[in-house]
Amino acid sequence: MSAQIHAFRAALFAASALGSLGLSQVTMAQDAAPQDAAPQSAAAPEEEVADIVVTGIRGSLQSATNAKKNAVAFGDAIFAEDIGKLPATNLAETLNRMPGVRLNRDITGEGTQVAIRGLGPSFSKVLLNGSQIAVASDGGTTGGGGGNREVDLDFFPSELFTRLDLAKSATASTIEGGIAGTVNLRNARPFDKPGTHVTVVAQGQYTDTNDKVSPRGALVASHTTDTFGILLGVAGVKTKTRVDGFDTVGWTDGNLGAGDPGGNNFTWASVVPRNAGHGLVAGQPVDVVATSGLTRDQLSTALIPRLARNALTTGDRSRISALASVEWRPSDALHFAIDGIWAKSTRDFTRVNMNWQVRNSGPGTSPQSTGGMIPIDLTVDENNVVTSGTFANSSFFLEASRFKQTTHFWNINPSVTWQPTDKLKVVANLNMSKSRFFREQPTWAFQTTPQSGVDVYYDNTDGYYPQITTNIDLNSPAAGWQWYRQNVQNVRRRTETQGAHLDLVYGDDYLNFKVGAAYDRAKRFVRAFDNSSAYQLTVCGASCAGQTGTITNAQVPQYLLPFPVDNFGHLANRNVGYTAFVVPDFQKIIDATNYNQFRDNAPEARGAVTGGATGDVDEKVWGAYFEVNGRTTLLGRDLDVNAGMRYARTKQNVIGPSQVGTTIVDIVANSTYENFLPALNVTWSAMDNLKLRFSASRTMTRPEAGNILPGITFSDPSALVASAGNPDLQPFTSNNLDIGGEYYTGGIGYIGVTGFQKNIQGFTLTQQSQVTFGSLNIPFASLQSTQQNALNDRARATGLAVENLPITVNRPVNLQSLKIQGVEATWVQPLDFLVKGLGFSANGTYLKQSSASGLVATGVPKWSYNLQGFYENHGLSVSLNYVWNDKSIGQNGPQNGISSAFLGNDARGQLDLSAGYQLPFFNKALRLTVDVLNITNEPIRTIFAYDNAPYSIFYPGRQVLAGIRANF
Repeated sequence: MSAQIHAFRAALFAASALGSLGLSQVTMAQDAAPQDAAPQSAAAPEEEVADIVVTGIRGSLQSATNAKKNAVAFGDAIFAEDIGKLPATNLAETLNRMPGVRLNRDITGEGTQVAIRGLGPSFSKVLLNGSQIAVASDGGTTGGGGGNREVDLDFFPSELFTRLDLAKSATASTIEGGIAGTVNLRNARPFDKPGTHVTVVAQGQYTDTNDKVSPRGALVASHTTDTFGILLGVAGVKTKTRVDGFDTVGWTDGNLGAGDPGGNNFTWASVVPRNAGHGLVAGQPVDVVATSGLTRDQLSTALIPRLARNALTTGDRSRISALASVEWRPSDALHFAIDGIWAKSTRDFTRVNMNWQVRNSGPGTSPQSTGGMIPIDLTVDENNVVTSGTFANSSFFLEASRFKQTTHFWNINPSVTWQPTDKLKVVANLNMSKSRFFREQPTWAFQTTPQSGVDVYYDNTDGYYPQITTNIDLNSPAAGWQWYRQNVQNVRRRTETQGAHLDLVYGDDYLNFKVGAAYDRAKRFVRAFDNSSAYQLTVCGASCAGQTGTITNAQVPQYLLPFPVDNFGHLANRNVGYTAFVVPDFQKIIDATNYNQFRDNAPEARGAVTGGATGDVDEKVWGAYFEVNGRTTLLGRDLDVNAGMRYARTKQNVIGPSQVGTTIVDIVANSTYENFLPALNVTWSAMDNLKLRFSASRTMTRPEAGNILPGITFSDPSALVASAGNPDLQPFTSNNLDIGGEYYTGGIGYIGVTGFQKNIQGFTLTQQSQVTFGSLNIPFASLQSTQQNALNDRARATGLAVENLPITVNRPVNLQSLKIQGVEATWVQPLDFLVKGLGFSANGTYLKQSSASGLVATGVPKWSYNLQGFYENHGLSVSLNYVWNDKSIGQNGPQNGISSAFLGNDARGQLDLSAGYQLPFFNKALRLTVDVLNITNEPIRTIFAYDNAPYSIFYPGRQVLAGIRANF
C-alpha cells in the first residue's frame, strides 16, 4: 500500500510538471501565431460523475447523494435504472434539471439546446456514447438557431436513453471541444436489464393553444442470454401546434435627412401623400417634427418597431426514432457492443404575419413605395421609445410563409472492451454518423394599396405588448390588397462525423495510468438556393407591379381567405390590438403559379434563408492523452486525484461561396493548430460526511462554423448591413478553476456549494466598417425586390449612385477577453419527520461576467434556480418542479444600425407537474402517468435594448400529457 502511495505521488508530480509545461507551450504558441481552434473543455470520466439513478423520485436522489460522495471531478448525471424512465419529453428537457443548465427554447416552448454555466450551446460538447455527433438541423420551427456547433437535443427521445452525463470540470481522457462542459448521451443497451423485457409507453398530449390532442409513444424490447443480448426500440411523436405571438424584427428610428443619427430604417414623408387625411393637403410640404409634437432631436431617434406584427404559426411536427443495440460477452474479459440510432423529423408549418410596414417605408418610385408616414401627437419615454401616437399614411403587408423541413440522422457506434489481466484494460471504439436537412420556405406577401388613407393608432403605454389598431378591415380580401413580393428559397444542410478512439488503463483502484489516442473528423455543409427573382417576374411582372403575370393585382382577392381562428391572443390575457387578418390560400397559389418547378430548379445563392452564411467546414482532429488516477492520504484522510494532459491537433478546411461578377465561386481557406490541455481534479475526505474538491484545467472551443466561412452575406431587407465571415478567427481558450464541497446530512440529504471561474481568451466581437455597395461585388439584379427598392429609394434621396451607397459590414474578430465567475448551491432534504415520503431538492446558480470591451457572453442569466418538491409513497409519486432564469443578453450590439442596441431575454420561470400511480394489479406492471407543462402559461419574450421595446413575444401555452407505461 505505501509503495503504491509513493508511486502515485511521484506520478502526480510528473503529471503536474508536464501540465505546467503544456500550459507554457500553449501560451507561447498563441503568442507566436494565430489559431483557428480553441483549447477544449473536457468532461469527467463516467466513473467520477455524480449519478442520479431514476428508480423513483426518492431513489434517484439517494443514488445521486451516494454517487456524488464518491466522485472526484465536478459533474452530474441522470441515470435511468429502467428503460424508458428518463424524466421529461426529450433529452434537452431532462438536462434542464441539472444545476447550471439553461435551455434554448423553440417558439413552441420545447427545449432544443442546452447552455452550461453561462456560455451558449456552441460552447458545450455533445457526445453520443462517448463519441462526437452533429445533427444538420437549425434550431427549431422557423430556423435561425443552428448551423454552428450546437446539437438540437429535441431530436432524441428520452425513452431510448438510460444515462446522461454532464461534466463541468475537464479530464484529459474526455474529447476536447466544450469550454462550458461536456454532455454524454448513453443509449439503452440489453444488459442494462438482463432477461427478456418489453416496455410500452403510450401518451396523449393536449395543448391549450389549439385544444388538440396528439399521440406519442415508445416500444422497447430486449433479450439477453448469459453472453448475448439484443435490444430494439422505437419512439415517435406527432404534435399539432399553434403559437400566437408578436414580433418586430427590431426597432428603429426614421430618417430626417442628411446627418440624422440612429438606425434610419425608414424615411418620414416630406410631402403630404394622397388620402393622408387629418386636414393635410396632398402635395404640400409637411413638417413632420411639428405634426409629431416632439422636438427634432426627439423625433430623429424616436424608436418604433421595424415591422410590428401579430403572427400565427400552425402546423404539425413529427419525429420517429429507432434504436438497435447488440452486446456479446464471450468471457468476463471480453465485451463487444454495437449501437445504431436512426431518426427522422419533419416539420410542416405555416406562419402568417400582418406587418405594420415601417421598415423601408418612405417616398419612392417603386409600385410598393408608400410615400412616407406622417407622425401625429407622439409621446416618448426617457429612452425615446414611442409610447403612443397616430401614424397617417401607414401601410400594412401580409407576409405568409411555409416552413416545410425534413431532417434525417443515423449513427453507428461499435466498441470492444478487453481486460486480459486484473490490471490492464483496453477499450476501442469507432463511430460514424450522417445527417441531412432540407427546408423549403416560400413566402407570399401582399400590401395595402399605397397612399390609400390607412391610419395606425399605436399604444405602448403598458410597455409589454404594443397594441396596434387601424381604420381599415385587415380581415377583408376586398381591402385593396396588391402584390408586395414573393420568395422561393431552400436550404440544404449536411453533417458527417467519423471517429476512432483507443484507451488503455493499467493499474488498480489505488493507482492507475490511462493513455489514449483519438481521431475525429466532422464535416458540415450548408447551401442555399434562391429562385425568387424568376418566380416573382412570372407571378406579378416587373417590379412586382401586378399589372401582368399569372396572378395580377386585380385577381389577388380571389387568393385570399379570412383569418382561420377566432380567438387569436387568447392566452395573452391582455389587449393585443388587431386579432384577425387575411391569409392566403397556399395551395391555390402553388397550383396557379407553378411553384414546384421554380422550387426544384432554384439556383445556388450566397446566403441562407435565415441570413446566415453558407459553405463547407471540414475538421480533422488527432488527439492523444495521458492520465493518472489514484488515492493517497492527507492528514490521515483519503485524497483522490485525477491528473493528466490532452493534446489535440486540428486541421481545418473551409469553403465559402463568393460572388465574382455574375458567377458564384468557392473561396478556400486552410488552417492547422494544436492545443495542450492539462487537467487536475482533487477530492479530499476532510470528514466522514464532508468532501472538499478542487479542479484546475485548460479547455477550448473551436470558432463557430458560421463565423469562419469566407464571403459576404447581404440579406438585410433594408439593404443597410452586410455580414462577412472571418476564416482567420482564433479558437476560444479558457483557464478554469473550480472549488467546492458537500456536507452530507444523512440519507438522501446533503448541502453542496461550488465556486468556479473561467478566464476565456479570444472571445469574438463584431467589428464594423463602411464600404460602398459596389465594393461588395454583388449584382444588383441578384438582390431581393425589397432590397432593390430600398437602394433605389436611398439613391434618389441622397443623390448618390447605387454603387456608391454606404453599406455597413459586420465582421467577427478576436478582440475580447472574458471572465465568468459563478457559484452553484444545492440542497437536498427529506421531510419524513413531517410526512413520510415528502421532501425537496433545490439548486441555484449565480453568474458574474466581465470583459475588456464591456460586451458579454450572450444568454447568461445572473441568477437561476430549480426548485423541486416531491412526495412518493403507497404507489403514488408527485413532483412539482419550478425552473427560473433571470434576464440576459441574447445578442450584443450593434442592432439595426444602432450601436448601443442589444437583444435581451426576459426573465422566465416555468412550473411543471409530474405524477404517476402504480396500479396494484397485473403484478404492478402498469403505471398511470400525468405531466402538466408550463402550468402558469409563461410566454417567451425578448426585448430590443429596453424593457418596453419587445423584440418578440410567443405564447406556447400549457401542455398536458396523460398515458400509461407498461413493463413486462
